[in-house]
Amino acid sequence: MVIQTTRFGPVEIDDEKLIEFPSGLLGFAQARSFALLQPDERGVFFWLQSAENPDLAFVVTDPEFWIEGFSVPLRDEQSAEIGLCDRSELQTFVIVNRRGESLTANLQGPLVISAVTRKGLQLVLAERRWSTRQELVRVDEARVASA
Repeated sequence: MVIQTTRFGPVEIDDEKLIEFPSGLLGFAQARSFALLQPDERGVFFWLQSAENPDLAFVVTDPEFWIEGFSVPLRDEQSAEIGLCDRSELQTFVIVNRRGESLTANLQGPLVISAVTRKGLQLVLAERRWSTRQELVRVDEARVASA
C-alpha cells in the first residue's frame, strides 16, 4: 500500500507492516493505522506516520536507548488488547518533542506494540518518577555528535 506523507511524499508500506492502535492515541482517537518509518538506518529516531492522515506523524524513539531501567508495567487486559503472548515480543517507544534547545520525551505516555500482532496502545503511567518532558539531549550537543 502507498501512504501519503507531508514529510516524505508517497511511501510504499507492506500492509503487514502497518501498526494498528485500536484505541487510537491520546488526542488522536480517530487515527488508528500507522507506519513506523526509519529515515536513517543507524538512527535512534523514527517517524510514527499515520496511514490515514498525511499531516499526522510523531517522532518516536526507544526509551531504553536513553533511560537505563525504563520499563513499562502492562496489565493482563492491556497485553490481551494487543495480543501480546510473550514480553519479548514487546516494542516500546516514546514520543519526542523539541522544547527550545532540548529534545524531550514523554515517558509517562509510552507506546507499546506487539511485534507479532502489530497492534499497539498508548499507556498513561501513574509512576511519578517519569516525566512528560524528560530531556534526552540538547539540540546543540546532538549537532556536534552527528558531525
